[in-house]
Amino acid sequence: MDILDIILTASFWAATVRIASPLIFATLGELICERAGVLNLGIEGIMVIGAFAGWMTVWLGFGLWAGVLVAMLAGMVFGLLHATLTVPFGLSQHVVGLGVTLLATATAAFAYRLSLPEVTSPPKIVPFQPVEIPGLSQIPLVGPAFFAQTPLTYLAFVLIAVVSVVLYRTPLGLALRAAGENPASVEAQGLSVTAIRMGAVVVGSGLMAVGGAFLTMSAFSSFFFEMVNGRGWICIALVVFGAWRPGKAALGAVLFAAFDALQVRLQQTPMGAYVPYQVFLMVPYVLSILALVLMSRRAEVPAALMVPFNKGER
Repeated sequence: MDILDIILTASFWAATVRIASPLIFATLGELICERAGVLNLGIEGIMVIGAFAGWMTVWLGFGLWAGVLVAMLAGMVFGLLHATLTVPFGLSQHVVGLGVTLLATATAAFAYRLSLPEVTSPPKIVPFQPVEIPGLSQIPLVGPAFFAQTPLTYLAFVLIAVVSVVLYRTPLGLALRAAGENPASVEAQGLSVTAIRMGAVVVGSGLMAVGGAFLTMSAFSSFFFEMVNGRGWICIALVVFGAWRPGKAALGAVLFAAFDALQVRLQQTPMGAYVPYQVFLMVPYVLSILALVLMSRRAEVPAALMVPFNKGER
C-alpha cells in the first residue's frame, strides 16, 4: 500500500521526470555516437565537465542559456579529442574513452581549485525555474508532474522526437546509421565515414555535457564533484536497453528515474526503519540490471560498433 500510495502522487512523477531529464540528454548523446559506430566511454567525464562549465559560466555573471551553450561547447571539445583518437587514428575506443573521462574530470577539478582556491563550499547560482504550461499544468496528477518543469526538461523530451526524426527520416540519419552498420556502403556513395563518425561523436558529446549541466543549472544550484555519480555509465546501459532506438532508450531513462524516486520515498516509510538505507540505494540499479538483461537479449547491436574503418578497405 505504501508503494501504491507513493506512485499515485504528483510529486513522485514530477521527481521521476526531473531525474530522467539529464539521463535523456546523455543517453541520446551516447546513442548518436554508437549508431555511428563509436562507443564513447568518456560520457562520465564529459558530464562532469559540462556540469562544471555551465555552473561556472552562470556564476561568472552570464545567463543560464549561455551556461548551457558553454557546457555544450566544452563537451564537444572533449568529444573532438575522443573522435580524433578513435576514428582516423583507430585507437582503442575503450582506452580512449576512459582516458577522456579521467581527463575531463581532472580538468574540472583543476579549474575549480584554480578559480575558487579558498572556498570550502561551492557558491550557489539561481537555476532554471519551473515553467507552468497554461491549462495543462492544472490537470490533476498529470499537470504538476509533466507540465510544471524547467525549460531544460521540456528540451530533453523534445530532443527525443528530434533525434528520432533525424535518424529515421532524413538522409543524414541514414548515412549515420549506415556508418555504424556498413561503413563500406557509405564510402561507396562518396561520403566520408570519418567525417560522419567524428561529427556524431562531437554532437553526441555536446548532448552529454548538457545532461551534466542540467544537474547544476536545473536540478541543483551548485557544483560538487560527486554529483554525476555514475549516471554516465547508466546511460550506456540505457542505450543497450533501448536497442539503440531513441524512444525506447528514453523510456528506459524514465523507468530508472522512477525506481530512483521510489527508493528515496521508501526510505521515509516505516519500512525505512528496519531496512538498511543501502538496500534502497541499490534497488534502482538491481532492477535496471534485470531489465537490461531481459531487453538486451533481443537487441541488435550496430554491426560496425567499435570496428575501425580505413578508407579503401573492405
